[in-house]
Amino acid sequence: MTQPIAPPVTQQNPPAPWTDTPTTARLVFDDGTVIEGMGLGAIGSAVGEVCFNTAITGYQEILTDPSYAGQIITFTFPHIGNIGTNSEDSETSNLAARSGIRGAVLRASITEPSNYRAVEHFDRWLKARGIIAIAGIDTRALTARIREKGMPNGVIAHEPSGKFDIDELKAEAKAWSGLLGLDLVPDVTSGQSYTWDETRWVWGEGFGRQENPEYHVVAIDYGLKRNILRCLASAGCKVTVLPATATAEDVLERKPDGVFLSNGPGDPAATGKYAVPEIKKLVESGLPMFGICLGHQMLGLALGATTAKMHQGHHGANHPVKDNTTGKVEITSMNHGFAVDRATLPAGVEETHVSLFDGSNCGLQLTGKPVFSVQYHPEASPGPQDSHYLFDRFVGAMRAAKAG
Repeated sequence: MTQPIAPPVTQQNPPAPWTDTPTTARLVFDDGTVIEGMGLGAIGSAVGEVCFNTAITGYQEILTDPSYAGQIITFTFPHIGNIGTNSEDSETSNLAARSGIRGAVLRASITEPSNYRAVEHFDRWLKARGIIAIAGIDTRALTARIREKGMPNGVIAHEPSGKFDIDELKAEAKAWSGLLGLDLVPDVTSGQSYTWDETRWVWGEGFGRQENPEYHVVAIDYGLKRNILRCLASAGCKVTVLPATATAEDVLERKPDGVFLSNGPGDPAATGKYAVPEIKKLVESGLPMFGICLGHQMLGLALGATTAKMHQGHHGANHPVKDNTTGKVEITSMNHGFAVDRATLPAGVEETHVSLFDGSNCGLQLTGKPVFSVQYHPEASPGPQDSHYLFDRFVGAMRAAKAG
């Protein structure tokens, strides 16, 4: 007689927040607001800036994106964690470090994984990475609050006993200085140089290798995402990654065909105190340069513009951007709470891309030199692939420079 297959042993999910079970997590804002929910992931507390992300896929990529360091992410999509996690979808390129994210806010409790790529339960994955989460929250109301009042500083706390010192949590949230003026890049950059040749994931094949690179790119790691490196490799590049503290001399001695300035977290003006002088030297070298996100902001600073803190930021995989150089509109993936002030772009610096949500700057290029950058994430992890052409544009600049 055939024996039934025993169900797999899985981690017990937390009880639904509408039961009589005591709540085990709190989200406390700097204005004294306290929100109760059910705790997930790591136990403890963490302080950060509370933002929201409108993507409906890619929660693992989002939670491992170093650009989110110092932030607590509210997911507007209600079903987070239901497809589990795996070893391929993490975006932290510095594998020895955490992404720096402070916490996650979810609408619903996590169900068992339902995806052929799932390897680990989402709750267990959160615990292993020290990420605190709270479920059972009205994320629609929280998102509306952030849109109206801006991104608050807050503390997320998880305690299985359900006992919290609320006064202490309020004081911690109120005392935190916030992201303005904060350099978080040292927490996420690589401590040493390394090379990269892994290419983008292909259905049925997985990741490949770039065995015949045509160009050599030096990438400065301010919090670099892995899929950016894969896109560069797929475009025909050998990539050498250097830490955020690398000097222009460190870059130039490797004789690259082009320089890449990566994404990253925190206030660009704070990181720019040591990075911008080196970027200015690299611009003067005449090498093709391409920047993304924080790299875009610091390139803007190096060219004479200023940056400013945004009210609610841009976080999601559905943001429309117009490319002024072609007239085309692309749907993009974004993650930033600071922006280049378009009104401060100096003569000789052209605005190439603009957000169709709020008109903010999303791209620039230097007249007469192969130097350009975008605010959004063309590597699309997660997100649409409308902007992959930018990596080809960078390769085209290196090709033209070599031919010249």
